[in-house]
Amino acid sequence: MSATTADTAAQGIYQKAGSLRGERRRVLIWAYIALAFFVVFFLFPPVYMLITSLKSSAEIADLNGNPWLVTDPTLQHYRELLTEGNYLLHFRNSIIVTVAVVAITMVISILAAFSLSRMRFWGSSVLATGVFLTYLVPETLLFIPLFQIIGGLGLYNNLWAMILIYPTLTVPFCTWIMIGYFSSIPKELDEAALIDGANHFQMLWKIFIPVALPGILAATIFAFTVSWGQFLYPMAFLVSSEQMVLTTGIVSDLIRGDTFQWGKIMAGALLAALPPLLVYAFLMDYYIAGLTAGATKG
Repeated sequence: MSATTADTAAQGIYQKAGSLRGERRRVLIWAYIALAFFVVFFLFPPVYMLITSLKSSAEIADLNGNPWLVTDPTLQHYRELLTEGNYLLHFRNSIIVTVAVVAITMVISILAAFSLSRMRFWGSSVLATGVFLTYLVPETLLFIPLFQIIGGLGLYNNLWAMILIYPTLTVPFCTWIMIGYFSSIPKELDEAALIDGANHFQMLWKIFIPVALPGILAATIFAFTVSWGQFLYPMAFLVSSEQMVLTTGIVSDLIRGDTFQWGKIMAGALLAALPPLLVYAFLMDYYIAGLTAGATKG
């Protein structure tokens, strides 16, 4: 009787395990189907841009041709884009502005977040909330007063205007991210550092920055993305082609009236997308890794 009961129990366990495996298999199948759908959906624009950039101007203008096929691939648009016009100048301007803005943003955000999260003072929590709320103000409401400020400083049609304006978009959100990461660090680390004779700058440099590196990388990625892809402010403050960044330079130089140089536009947009792609490819691994694991051990 006991042997029969054991066999029945074992059979029930096997059936339950088999049903769980079957359920897991069905969930994975639907997950892969959904993932494949989103991959096709999000790759649709860049693939079409790549195909268009490899076509000649005559093939692009031919409405009878298949838009998804390239009969005679050519790199003419890329070659002309890199050897003629101001595309490389626009690329350089974007790099200068982005690097400067990211550096300014991270310095201000880290110092502000450390002060608001660890150096408690009267009104620090209210100030921290106010810093984040400034990020919620739409750009369309800010560029008119900023236009007057930039004009008063004599920086109209100057890259320095972008370096001064972009941090108004990046600093509030990056500071909010860093406040969250700094607040999650155990206070025992602060006490141990103070007992060892460390000052606040040493605590920030040797403890908080290494432990909060995932948050710093997340804020860096955000600041880079905003700075590289910003369109409204460059369109409002930059006029000459020599001072323009990529987002406005492509539109101003490759669109003349009702004439769109689609091959160069697609090639320029693809080349402009490479830096963000590389940044995400290399930094997202560190962001996901969770470098704070084990920070309080030992």
